[in-house]
Amino acid sequence: MHKFKIHILFLFFILLSCSVHSQTHPNLILTKKGVADIRAELNQLPLLQSSVQQAIDFVDGEMLNGIDVPVPKDMAGGYTHNCHKKNYSLMQKAGALFQITQDEKYAAYVRDMLMEYAKLYPTLGLHPANRSYAPGKIFWQNLNDANWLVYTSQAYDCIYDWLSAKERKKLEKDLFRPFADHLSVDSPQFYNRVHNHSTWGNAAVGMIGFVMNDKELIDRAFYGLKSDNIKADQKDNDGGLIKMPGQNQAGFFAQLDHLFSPDGYYTEGPYYQRYAMYPFVMFAEAIENNRPDVKIFEYRDNLLVKAVNTLLNLTDVNGLFFPINDAQKGMSYLSRELVSSVDIIYHFGGQDSGLLSVAQKQGQVMIDDSGLAVAKAIKEGKEKSYQKKSANYKDGADGEQGALGILRAGKGEKELCLVMKNTSQGMGHGHFDKLSFSLYDDKGEVLPDYGAARYVNIEQKFGGGYLHENNTWAKQTIAHNALVVNRISHFGGKTDIGNEFHSDPYFFDSDRENIQIISAKENNAYPGVKMHRTLALINDEQFEKPLLLDVFRVNSDSVQEYELPYHFMGQLLSTNYEYRRPEVLSKMGDSNGYQHVRLEAEGQADGNNAKISWFVNDRFYSLTSYVSPEDKLLLIRSGASDPNFNLRTEPAFVIQKNKKKNAVFASVVEVHGSYDRITEFADNAFSSISKVDVLENTDDYTAVSFEDVNDNEWILIIVNTDACKESKHQVKVKGVDYQWSGAYYFIQSKR
Repeated sequence: MHKFKIHILFLFFILLSCSVHSQTHPNLILTKKGVADIRAELNQLPLLQSSVQQAIDFVDGEMLNGIDVPVPKDMAGGYTHNCHKKNYSLMQKAGALFQITQDEKYAAYVRDMLMEYAKLYPTLGLHPANRSYAPGKIFWQNLNDANWLVYTSQAYDCIYDWLSAKERKKLEKDLFRPFADHLSVDSPQFYNRVHNHSTWGNAAVGMIGFVMNDKELIDRAFYGLKSDNIKADQKDNDGGLIKMPGQNQAGFFAQLDHLFSPDGYYTEGPYYQRYAMYPFVMFAEAIENNRPDVKIFEYRDNLLVKAVNTLLNLTDVNGLFFPINDAQKGMSYLSRELVSSVDIIYHFGGQDSGLLSVAQKQGQVMIDDSGLAVAKAIKEGKEKSYQKKSANYKDGADGEQGALGILRAGKGEKELCLVMKNTSQGMGHGHFDKLSFSLYDDKGEVLPDYGAARYVNIEQKFGGGYLHENNTWAKQTIAHNALVVNRISHFGGKTDIGNEFHSDPYFFDSDRENIQIISAKENNAYPGVKMHRTLALINDEQFEKPLLLDVFRVNSDSVQEYELPYHFMGQLLSTNYEYRRPEVLSKMGDSNGYQHVRLEAEGQADGNNAKISWFVNDRFYSLTSYVSPEDKLLLIRSGASDPNFNLRTEPAFVIQKNKKKNAVFASVVEVHGSYDRITEFADNAFSSISKVDVLENTDDYTAVSFEDVNDNEWILIIVNTDACKESKHQVKVKGVDYQWSGAYYFIQSKR
């Protein structure tokens, strides 16, 4: 693991100038100037106007139902949970509406609801669910309590000057100060981590600190608790360590220093980066409005600006986040966290006109100074299309903990996007899927990542929390497009061990029109086993859409069983080999995820190629693989040992190589054709790939080829030991001498 470092000079400067600016409200997210400008320009800005109207409709409708502040009881998805969650959103919006409309009914609504909470909070012990490593009082976990305070502090700021001094004193004494203390002093295991949970906690304490002009809380938010007595082996509910080895920092600046790489990639993955961006950008805006001397948006070379742009790029063509690690599928940049992120980073981060097109698709803006800036820029026609790109995002605070690779080829209906995970473990939310990948086209997932086994905020499914099967299936290697050795997950499925290592990026090249390529190695997932995977998107006019070429090389000190799954979506159409289907379907093992899959069919190829084709979203897909006649070809499906029907039942094709020390897997994935349900006509329904071959495999070089039905041939030669772009190479393959410089050589030739 990297050593925890502190940006000493920067923080020393902050300590020298740590006075809070004189108080004027609102001063947190909305500002006095922002309110005046919004009121003056609202009628000329359609996007801001519609956003205000949405808030009015929501709040006015709920005000008719009265105020409900129930005694906490339920887990996520339950009545009391949802009620308190709705309340903080209502208060935030009502506070902003009071400032914009000057209608005191909104201020009174916020005050009356806060007074109900001030009555309730002193009577509460820890939440009765008793399911969290850091239980809250209003919610089952402190994380949700921190959400409440982040939102509610904005409401309090908006009505602060409207309240009497007596009312403010009661709220701060009975509600806000003890609330902040419970999140922090009473819950160091929650507050003093480097984790998305602590980010919410730090932001909550800091934001209410700014509203209350409480320097102690602000310092606590910036730098964490001075002491916490957290044990070195203490863990959270997901099995992650509370404190990472070597951690000597806490607080908001620790989150900025250690959760993001220099490229703005967040170590837990995009789903949790999305969730964490709200407290990051909201607290940053509060800091900018109250402590402009900090220059928070310039911190770590404009880190927050990079983080939002990186996050937007970690989406498919439909704006859905890649479900890496623990992630519920379907989350997109339409989420409220990304609305705030896009607006704030546009306003404070250089006014990138590409962000405006994202804001247009989101269809709403924040009711604050940043939302005003975005709405004005769109009205003035400054919008430009946001351009997603191929990128290899470094992981780890120092950028030395692996990388997440994104390759994009083709445009529109021809688009193909590859995601290759060569990162660190991802802490407690990480999965055991080194060198795994997922593939997307313009219609969505082609070769998917399972994501998490969880139904967020659906009470019937374990209170909306992570299901047991998240650990026993979703995190396991077999649930991913990743190599499994001896049916054991990477690092034996042990998060503590996984946290010690990261994959090693080998080379990355996205500059060429005909090929984009990424390569990485993993030498620690299994003792004595070295893995090297290279993935390439190939764009050639001979094919309808770009192709994926997958070359997976594995070497071991001893004989192993290797299984490489390709998870796919939709209906299997055909195979080019004979298979046998068992009369009785049974689970394939007792652990490491194999207890959750059934073997549906098994076969072997007559020659050196195996092909499967499938159909989904009115489109055809084919996978052609180089195999040996003794290799077993398995068709499996998830859903076994699942008494509560928590898992999706999804198919996968597995290539199994037995009793091998060294092996090479080579496959081509082809997206082709379409089906018209009106005319009932299938176009280009069959694969164009006729052959995949491994031509050479030595310590120094691996050469593979594939051919189409018209006898065109493509050859890729990978340098296995030297990725330097300037290095010169020469090798003879099939009697032909090839010479080049760099980590790979790619050529297409006609016979």
